[in-house]
Amino acid sequence: MTKKTIILGIESSCDETAVAVIRDNGDKIPTILSNIVSSQFDIHKKFGGVVPELAARSHLEKIDLITNKALEESKIKLNEIDAVAATAGPGLIVCLTVGLNFGKAFALSLKKPFIAVNHLEGHALSPKLNSKLNYPYLLLLISGGHTQYLSVEGLGKYKRLGTTIDDALGEAYDKTAKLLGIDFPGGPKIEEFAKKGDFQKFKLPKPIIKKGGCNLSFAGLKTAILRIVKNIKTEQEKFDLAASFQKTIEEILYEKTKVAFQDFNKKKQNTNTFVVAGGVAANKGIRNKLIEVSEENNFKTIFPNINLCSDNAAMIAMAGLEKYKLKLFDNLDFQANPRWALDENAKFLKGAGVKL
Repeated sequence: MTKKTIILGIESSCDETAVAVIRDNGDKIPTILSNIVSSQFDIHKKFGGVVPELAARSHLEKIDLITNKALEESKIKLNEIDAVAATAGPGLIVCLTVGLNFGKAFALSLKKPFIAVNHLEGHALSPKLNSKLNYPYLLLLISGGHTQYLSVEGLGKYKRLGTTIDDALGEAYDKTAKLLGIDFPGGPKIEEFAKKGDFQKFKLPKPIIKKGGCNLSFAGLKTAILRIVKNIKTEQEKFDLAASFQKTIEEILYEKTKVAFQDFNKKKQNTNTFVVAGGVAANKGIRNKLIEVSEENNFKTIFPNINLCSDNAAMIAMAGLEKYKLKLFDNLDFQANPRWALDENAKFLKGAGVKL
């Protein structure tokens, strides 16, 4: 019987210390043998956001423990591991370095190949852990640090079609939550607030909704929220504002995704697969709206499982498995890259004076 490839993945790009073990199943979906994630919510809560130095210290304290727990849960032996994959970017440099160096040392001790993984590529490939997914496909990556539409033409082959020119979508959610007095991380809680509110109560702007192709902007929306919050006096008004914000985001994504479909089709990819990944892909309202626009435009929507949307090591192991099959291994002197883009030829579109 042929041995099935086993990959150990490590993720430490921000405030999650994560280690996972997955097993290849040939033509079938890989099996997640373990996927341990240790979050740092309590550490950063009082600061209202991630403090890099505290995050890195926590990674150092936990990574050995989390690795042992992942190995124990997977029920595999060390000599059964075929390669070690670790996030090398993008992310916070002090955090990336912890997981990357640990991964290198682990691979060296096992005398196994080391694979450096782009965190965003991990998100891009995460649906492969629960769905049959073939190239090419259109990807919407929505997370705390990134919001991009990309044409995924193959492993390592990405063409950016659109991006945010200011805040990432997850960042917009977290900032709005903070303005509403919701503790960090507030983004996921906005949707709960929204369920109790009237989405028609506040009229919010939809920046660059009719221009800029499928590029997006959320800074103006955040500014509008800031102005309104100053005059809010009741808890119900907070619910109403959260509902209006959630509805506005859904409408922005609906319109911009239609443009992305058109741009993707211009590339004559002969496929209608639309993948939505990243932490914000767990938002049910956004999921439903993107399924709606997909059905209207004859696209099939694929999401990762909810537990694979936020940062995790199973998706890093998945990317590692794909690279392992092509023998795309890395040297142990591979450096962390905090600004590692998927499409390295894409134009930088952030800051004042951006021309769309």
